[in-house]
Amino acid sequence: MIKKIFITIFLGYGLISTVFAQQNLQLWYKQPATTWTEALPLGNGRLGAMVFGKVDEEIIQLNESTLWSGGPVKTNVNPNSPSYLPQVREALLKNMDYPAALELNKKMQGLYSQSYLPLGDLIIKQKFKNGSPSSYYRDLNIQDAITTTRFKVDGTSFTRQVFVSAPDQVIVIRLTADKPKQLSFKVGTKSLLNYENVVVNENEMVMKGKAPSNVDPNYYNPNKEPVKYEKPGSFNGMRYELRVKALSKDGTIQTDENGIDVKNASEVLLLLSAATSFNGFDKSPDLEGKNESKLAQQYLNAATPKPFANLLKNHLSDYHKYFNRVTFSLKNNPVNTNFLLPTDERLIGYTKGAQDPGLETLYFQYGRYLLISSSRPGGTAANLQGIWNKELRAPWSSNYTININTQMNYWPAEVTNLSEMHEPLFDLIKGLAKTGKTTAKEFYNMNGWVAHHNSDIWALSNPVGDKGHGDPKWANWAMGGNWLSQHLWEHYQFTRDKKFLKETAYPLMKGAALFTLDWLVEDKDGYLITAPSTSPENDFIYDKGKRAGISIATTMDMSIIWDLFTNLIDASNELGADQDFQKLLIEKKKKLYPLHIGHQGNLQEWYKDWEDVEPQHRHVSHLFGLHPGRQISPINTPEFANAAKKTLEVRGDDGTGWSKAWKINFWARLLDGNHTYKLLRQLLKATNVTTTEMSKGGGTYPNLFDAHPPFQIDGNFGGTAGIAEMLIQSHLNEIHLLPAIPDTWSQGAVKGLKARGGFEVSMNWSNNKLTYAEIKSLAGNTCKIRTGIPVKVKGLSLKTEFTKNGYVMSFPTQKGKKYELIAL
Repeated sequence: MIKKIFITIFLGYGLISTVFAQQNLQLWYKQPATTWTEALPLGNGRLGAMVFGKVDEEIIQLNESTLWSGGPVKTNVNPNSPSYLPQVREALLKNMDYPAALELNKKMQGLYSQSYLPLGDLIIKQKFKNGSPSSYYRDLNIQDAITTTRFKVDGTSFTRQVFVSAPDQVIVIRLTADKPKQLSFKVGTKSLLNYENVVVNENEMVMKGKAPSNVDPNYYNPNKEPVKYEKPGSFNGMRYELRVKALSKDGTIQTDENGIDVKNASEVLLLLSAATSFNGFDKSPDLEGKNESKLAQQYLNAATPKPFANLLKNHLSDYHKYFNRVTFSLKNNPVNTNFLLPTDERLIGYTKGAQDPGLETLYFQYGRYLLISSSRPGGTAANLQGIWNKELRAPWSSNYTININTQMNYWPAEVTNLSEMHEPLFDLIKGLAKTGKTTAKEFYNMNGWVAHHNSDIWALSNPVGDKGHGDPKWANWAMGGNWLSQHLWEHYQFTRDKKFLKETAYPLMKGAALFTLDWLVEDKDGYLITAPSTSPENDFIYDKGKRAGISIATTMDMSIIWDLFTNLIDASNELGADQDFQKLLIEKKKKLYPLHIGHQGNLQEWYKDWEDVEPQHRHVSHLFGLHPGRQISPINTPEFANAAKKTLEVRGDDGTGWSKAWKINFWARLLDGNHTYKLLRQLLKATNVTTTEMSKGGGTYPNLFDAHPPFQIDGNFGGTAGIAEMLIQSHLNEIHLLPAIPDTWSQGAVKGLKARGGFEVSMNWSNNKLTYAEIKSLAGNTCKIRTGIPVKVKGLSLKTEFTKNGYVMSFPTQKGKKYELIAL
């Protein structure tokens, strides 16, 4: 059943490079998908497809990344909001009246975000003369980004291949039979949205319609009409179009409004193109929209003359230039053959305790595959479900949840050598900075720009809640823009792109800081604090059993602000500019409310040492300074690192999918490889829970999608990033090799990871110790290395410093040159 078996080759000295072979990179199954979380995802950053692999009635569920409900953000939706902020602060700072602050916060809310929508379904009803299917097989080859479905009926073998091409912007479906003229099927389309099917000619059809003008969140039901449509020519509700064309050399093809009918063909090529009228976050998708019909037609017409081989070649060339940058392999010891099992069975076996390092490396690379497939330069940012969604009212609107989830989507972007995939997030931040400037002024009468808990394709930045219906402990959290700003600095740290820093990152970061400087107030001791402040989405207990979620100076808020100010100070040094503003930030940073250790030895989450209503809450927001921040580390701040460890022990290892993924990163930053690995195994726990049951503790679906539950893609990306953190860390201005390697990963190799400072790193290890590494300098910066054992740099005579946390050495580098590290 397996097309390829890869053998891993480990070399003592000399890096695994062109001879490096990875363990099998396929998800495969012996039966069709019966649920959406068994279907296999494909995507080119804009077009998404979920392939079920059914025999006589195939379903390919479709998405287009710009297809959202609604339209540009409304302004002046809550003109009285600024008048309530002084009242909130008086309730918090003078009266400690948390219930009053809660109710007043509700008066500073705007509208909810809009929803990401499904495009529709492609249905292929295939006709067979006799017999039932046998020899069934389907797979997703993530090394090539192609799905294959194979089966036999009445002695004839049928094969379907599907890929989504980025260079040609079409979905390609190739159907073949090993005997002539055996293919007869009907192709149809349908959608949950308002739509109509139109015949173009004998082999082409169109499904087109208009998206809703508003879709309420699935958790909010005040309206009898949660999904609203407007007539054509209205301001909101974008137009969309899907085109389907069938091509065959020997079959007959006829088309009517019910679909495309193919008879007696030997090979058929189906080409799908789609587009919407979306024309930017600030333009009406109907009145000022793009010509979606013209776009879809252009994509399809350009692809039609190209033979399948050319379409495939274009697709592979484009995909491989990203995916093949990183290879990762772990030695099976003893050698096991779990990779010969179907992926669903393999996952169940792993859940029961089987050792399967190949599944772990597959999961790592699957996260990279999903990021390439859901976030491409020039496109939209990956949302809660990447680009894959089948629901009209998706869980949490499948929006941008920016109090952790959107950020987690992009944690693996830089370190796993996919910097370009980060760009759509920067475009979202640019939009948020524009709407957020209006929000800062209209809601708080402040400078700069601000974003809160939720956003969407329209760059919504206001506190959500439909003007009083949202719980302020999540709806009014005002640090979304500040956290997103970290990604701008991270991109510079990895790429050393000074033009990006000067023209894009610094102005956006400074805008967020300008709001923050206005937002901060002094407490009774003279510290700068945030008020109101929350620790999303948690509550505390005060005054003998009373509960509240709104307070002041939560550790998360203060840690994010510390991070923003620190990054801006460093950025100013890099640019040699804006010294006066830098001095102001240095002064303000000194006055920020500091970290505190609570009575349990834990890192204090709140302004006071309160107990949590839910001690095992899924959010561990107050550890932001440990990860993804750099304020806390075992190396530089061991006391606070120990407090962070205690916090994690109190919180426990349980959690939803993304929560567990964040904990993987936390424990890796604490340099505890074995505990990190324990959580990785829990993240890969097989589950079929698809309802919103957060108490079920997450896990992984048969198609390796992450379970919140239900499906959220952030856990996949967080898991991949966590594995990278086990292998390499560089947030402390040094490259720490194998900082959190677990005992079970005794021998392995990785090639192509990136480190801050502008370095590309590859390495081998054996007996859990580094044996060889190669570091390529991409920017010519000084390279500081930390290792668990002493090493030498080939051709250089260097001093090595022994510390409590390993061996440290530094050396200057030349841009473009490779440096070899060899264990002593």
